Amino acid sequence: MNKQKTIELKKLSIGYLTKNNRKTVASDINADIFSGELTCLLGANGIGKSTLLRTLSAFQPKLDGKINIQGKEIETYSEKQLSTLIGVVLTEKCDIKNMSARELIGLGRSPYTGFWGTLNNTDKAIVDNAISMVKIEDLASRMVHTLSDGERQKVMIAKALAQETPIIFLDEPTAFLDFPSKVEIMQLLHRLSRQTNKTIFLSTHDLELALQIADKIWLIDKQSGINIGTPEDLSLNGHLTSFFARKGIIFDEETGLFRIENTYTKQIKLIGHGQMYSMVRKALLRNGILATRNIESTDYIEVSNDTKEIRIFQSAQKATSVYSIATLLDTLKL
Repeated sequence: MNKQKTIELKKLSIGYLTKNNRKTVASDINADIFSGELTCLLGANGIGKSTLLRTLSAFQPKLDGKINIQGKEIETYSEKQLSTLIGVVLTEKCDIKNMSARELIGLGRSPYTGFWGTLNNTDKAIVDNAISMVKIEDLASRMVHTLSDGERQKVMIAKALAQETPIIFLDEPTAFLDFPSKVEIMQLLHRLSRQTNKTIFLSTHDLELALQIADKIWLIDKQSGINIGTPEDLSLNGHLTSFFARKGIIFDEETGLFRIENTYTKQIKLIGHGQMYSMVRKALLRNGILATRNIESTDYIEVSNDTKEIRIFQSAQKATSVYSIATLLDTLKL
């Protein structure tokens, strides 16, 4: 896969111009976006994520600076040219009656079909290929209004693929989905970024999924502006920790992920590994006990991921063995 710079931002300022006012949402943005990568934009509600997406996709004008798309300033492209460069999948649910999923995906060919929108054999083959890439052959003949939110989102992604643009922007593509569907959509987008070598850039509130699946993270914040990097680099340099510290979320150095900040009043050494270790640690923290391998304490807990045994060592007493977390909590009187 040959990654190439598709979008270049130079001293970009975004916001709104009214008759008597200029509201700047973010300024002095200098960044590059590459093909073959899934990039996730994270930030609080109202911070400007949608404004940035609308500006990058030419739905609203920038305030200052430059947006270069494939080496040319965005203003130099006509609307028709932009429709062959940028595909957009919006948050809003599409309320469409009397149209099949295949017909909706076919609308992605609009930049190429002219006024009447008639698909020729080439267009139909491209639509079929988009359906195949998203793996929704079983949905193609279904009416759009009968689809679930997750199925509809896959159809909209296929429509963007049928548009054959090198860049796809998505505004909160998992907003209305349950957790398994969120995971499926994020994994789909990551796979498509690799399979098609497209630039896929999306805004999301799904922190955990973004940290695990995205190639690049953009953090947008009022205090520190925009910080960009891989999830791992942003973790190591402290940007993720400081970004979410104010929001009741903390970075867990043992897992490399974030978790809800729980207050604790006790600490205990926890020995073990694997899923049992993680689940026991989680349950104890929820009950006000911080448990890790690095804590020095007379009392300690040892777990076996193979036998599912949890051994509790308290003071000089003989070790107590239990085989469920519920029994562990009862034994510790939590």
